[in-house]
Amino acid sequence: MLGVTLVMWLILRAATGTAAFPPNTTWATLGLLPVNAICLLAVRRFYRDEGISLREALGIRKGRIGRDVLWGLLWLFVLAVPFMAAISGTVFALYGGDAPAAFETIFFDPAEEEPMHPGALLAISIVAVVPFMLINALTEELVFRGYALEGIASRWGGAAAIVATAVAFGAQHVFFAATAPGMLVYAIAFTVWGLCAATIVRRQGCIFPVLIAHWIVNVMMSSPAIVLPILQLAGVRLEF
Repeated sequence: MLGVTLVMWLILRAATGTAAFPPNTTWATLGLLPVNAICLLAVRRFYRDEGISLREALGIRKGRIGRDVLWGLLWLFVLAVPFMAAISGTVFALYGGDAPAAFETIFFDPAEEEPMHPGALLAISIVAVVPFMLINALTEELVFRGYALEGIASRWGGAAAIVATAVAFGAQHVFFAATAPGMLVYAIAFTVWGLCAATIVRRQGCIFPVLIAHWIVNVMMSSPAIVLPILQLAGVRLEF
């Protein structure tokens, strides 16, 4: 992910003459597409070499899908509470009394946003966001809470596996932040998400419910990137 982000930044810098690092979320999501594709193919091969299908790795079982979806909805709220607390706590630790104002800029830097026609923005968003919504949660759960969690646990124990995969999960997500302080906030918040998600998977013995929660979050967070340009093209005036 670091390599892809650097390449994306260099391309944007050559094209525009200037570019913030890391690139904004839309470009970061586009850069994530090859990372997701490569990792999904790799983890599928690793599991296949062990005689395990992706369905088995996820813990999808007939007669339990409906129940696991309901578990996923529960885990969505369970995971969201410490995640949002980590974000708020880190911002307040960084900015103290200025934290409310910092929330307006730490996750979005308008000075670094390049104006773009809504049609071009929609095209980029479709290419970047639709595959992201379809395969990102699946890939990350199989990599972090699946193959890596099980592999590390078999060698160094469950606690080490939970911590290691959570830290790696947090490190990957720093490249989706819009500012340097935002990178720190993302690192801490997504590490907390990783700790809680890995603990749930270890306790429940199944990835699928956490995958449901992860997928819902991705859809909710990514949909505006497609909806907003469509509204702009339709002539709807948006003010923030």
